[in-house]
Amino acid sequence: MTTNEKNNATFIHLSTLTQYFFPFGNYIFPILLWSSKKNESEFVDFNGKQTLNFQLSILLYSLLLLFISVPILIYSLFTNVTFSNYNNYDFDNFPIEKITGILIVGIIAGLLFCFIKAMEFFLIIYAAVKSSNGELYKYPLTIPFFK
Repeated sequence: MTTNEKNNATFIHLSTLTQYFFPFGNYIFPILLWSSKKNESEFVDFNGKQTLNFQLSILLYSLLLLFISVPILIYSLFTNVTFSNYNNYDFDNFPIEKITGILIVGIIAGLLFCFIKAMEFFLIIYAAVKSSNGELYKYPLTIPFFK
């Protein structure tokens, strides 16, 4: 395996971090890099597939957790907080007894979403380091969309 192959694979992993600067950059840039180099190297092809599979899996998990947490938290907010006048919110009517099991599910789903997004960042860096060393790395909890 050449240094060029290792660098290309590393850049494919790191290109997913463009999501913090460009919307959908975590899909666009890896696809562009992978599609231009996938026929030249099996190593680059493997890493490109792993990167895209991981990003699509994270998208799926994130959407699922957001679809669970956001409606529950909004419903709990509007049923337990009184809105008086224009900018006054009365949180005094939110006693501990009003915290139900469904609200706890919403809070846990929201916290899991935050955890997954933090985990995503560190796993991308870890995968980039592994590929720069010439090692094959499979992201955990990844659904194999591309085989």
